[in-house]
Amino acid sequence: MLVPGPGWWRGGPQLGTLGLWAALRAAAAPAAARRAHPARPYSPLERSPSNEPARKTPLKEWTLIVNPFGRLQARLPCDIAVRPLDPYHYPDSDRVLVTVSGVEGGSLDLDGIQVKYDEAEKQMAIVSDSIGYEASVEVKVPMKFDLNIRTSGTGCVKVQEAECDDCRIETEQGISIVQSVKSKKLHIQTKGGKVICLGTILGNTDIHASEKSTVTIDKLQGSSVNISTEDGLLKAKYLYTESSSLSSAAGDITLGSIHGDLTVHSKMGNITIDSLNGYLKASTYEGAVDVYVSQMGNVDLKSQKGSITIRVPSSLKAHLQLSGSKVDVNPEITLQEMKEVPKDNGITINGHMNQTSECEKWIKASAPSGTVHLRSQSWFQSLKLKGF
Repeated sequence: MLVPGPGWWRGGPQLGTLGLWAALRAAAAPAAARRAHPARPYSPLERSPSNEPARKTPLKEWTLIVNPFGRLQARLPCDIAVRPLDPYHYPDSDRVLVTVSGVEGGSLDLDGIQVKYDEAEKQMAIVSDSIGYEASVEVKVPMKFDLNIRTSGTGCVKVQEAECDDCRIETEQGISIVQSVKSKKLHIQTKGGKVICLGTILGNTDIHASEKSTVTIDKLQGSSVNISTEDGLLKAKYLYTESSSLSSAAGDITLGSIHGDLTVHSKMGNITIDSLNGYLKASTYEGAVDVYVSQMGNVDLKSQKGSITIRVPSSLKAHLQLSGSKVDVNPEITLQEMKEVPKDNGITINGHMNQTSECEKWIKASAPSGTVHLRSQSWFQSLKLKGF
């Protein structure tokens, strides 16, 4: 998958807005082909004879004077990219710059896009139903502008380096990219497109992805995080939160370094966590659970039909209660006061690691139809095993 780097906005090697989206759509084409409503084919406007993305040029531009603390509302059937004004060129941060680009000689309905500013409402509106998916819109706004962006069809959204109170993005089949965004409230919803979070995202975050949409996150920090998918992968490298809730109906959930309290559920998919520092409640019906517990909060793991693997450093202090059709404890781990209790065609093992029975921290794992594995693993080994 092609993901734009930082140079995309700053004069480095560029595909241009259309080239970026075309490349991302091409990478997602196999998944799109499986949807009940197939994605539209590329038009001759988007591909040159050499099968390269067609070059686009600015066709119409607007410059409007605005309140620096207003908001942008966009309703478009095409791609839109939003980034802040250059503070050196616009120190008062009181302009909105809008550029509509397309292929020269195309059939875009440039009169079909409304660009206006309501001074009383402090709202900048960019609205069109008819401009066509071949267009792309670039908007430069004051840094503190709130954002409310909705695209239809395969229209994609990219927001970069915004700092606002409220950022809302909604797509149908289009890709949503947020990069280095700081927002008190970040809400992203898609019915079939990818969600990609690049750099560090700061703020309370809600992401809801339907159908086979995937969600990938570099780093997310906030008090509250809620993310859900249906059939798509949910993958995050770093989460620093007070409370997180992650769920998927049938997709896998793959997490890197997690700090804070976390609740995670996947009905049909697997759950993998490379490093945990905090409370965890993880459950799946048919999938497997694999967790490395580096520093303790309480941990509660359940898999109704799958197996559970718990990896811990040898110095961890905790009470353990492990229940499954089988329980496999690595010989490198010594459990004090260990008790084995046969139970319902399986076994339950109780014991303590590195402390007395009055311990406050505990790990519970239940896999009625599978095996519970307890493994010893150092922090250094966990770094080498990460698949990110």
